[in-house]
Amino acid sequence: MSDTDEILDELFAVIQDRKETLPEDSYTASLFTHEKGENAVLEKLGEETTELLLAAKDDDHEEIAHESADIVYHMLVLLAMKDMDVADLRAELAERR
Repeated sequence: MSDTDEILDELFAVIQDRKETLPEDSYTASLFTHEKGENAVLEKLGEETTELLLAAKDDDHEEIAHESADIVYHMLVLLAMKDMDVADLRAELAERR
């Protein structure tokens, strides 16, 4: 398993834990409540995508990495919301080889 796989698995495990335990002070947990919910995640994905495009247009490598990480994080939250996991993502990517 690569470092990237481990990082994604660890991050997804934290997201799953927040989904199950819903700690009050957790941004991630708030995304799983009716307070914010799926629309908030979808809005964040749109916002982060726009920010990534702007960073790419400016050729700002630090911002490209930052915004890409935000997209991956919110994508993993969406997968958890839909009762999917990183294995589903890996399987889809493997089919595209």
